[in-house]
Amino acid sequence: MQDQTSSTKTEAAYQLLRRDILTTRLMPGAPLKLSALRGTYGVGWTPLREALSRLEAERLVTTISNRGFAVAPVSRAELEDLARARMVVEIPLFLEAMEKGGKEWEDAVVTAHYRLSRCKTAVDDPSDAAVDKWDENHDAFHAALLSAATCNWLLRFRSTISDQLRRHHRFLGLAPTLRAAAGLKEGYEEAMEALREAIAIEHHTAIMEAALDRDVERAKALMTAHIGYTLHVYVHSEDSGATKYAARAGRSAPNA
Repeated sequence: MQDQTSSTKTEAAYQLLRRDILTTRLMPGAPLKLSALRGTYGVGWTPLREALSRLEAERLVTTISNRGFAVAPVSRAELEDLARARMVVEIPLFLEAMEKGGKEWEDAVVTAHYRLSRCKTAVDDPSDAAVDKWDENHDAFHAALLSAATCNWLLRFRSTISDQLRRHHRFLGLAPTLRAAAGLKEGYEEAMEALREAIAIEHHTAIMEAALDRDVERAKALMTAHIGYTLHVYVHSEDSGATKYAARAGRSAPNA
């Protein structure tokens, strides 16, 4: 009974920490001090350590020699790796789904696109609630595009890549806003315009239409370009210095 209770507490701590890391409520690079986490999440030392070890295995948390745990950082090199991995995994799944998908798949894609089109973007509404809703519906749209694919291992890899990219997407959307809030306006407009272009519904509409038309070459080209937009946003944020400011903000995050 005691083992079951301990396992339940560890799972609760794991889910809470994982949620806050993926949504960047715990910012990339932020230290994860057990004493502060204990107060924030209301769980004990052992469940926290076990949860952090699980998250380290998922590369969402890192250990720093003599300094304990920290949220895994984001970087251009990491984003480039993720983009390459996504192309290797997601495009074959996308092509398989177009080949095998029937009316049920088409209906799922259209419905997911409609729900995404009804969401405000981070550019229009940077609140946590609005960004959470957009994130959820954006991921659901891409999942719908792949839902007729049957290669389970590739689908599992896609889920892992998607989680890591979610952190990067949230961070990229947040960085220019954080910087502007601190009075550092240089590069803000360019970074926000890159973000606006990357998350525009028009790109998703074009992908949906190519998929439903079974236009393989156009669908593949559009998805390849779509995957590259995140890196484009990062370059603009990096050039404007926004990511450096956001990293400093992460180091002083309230939950650190």
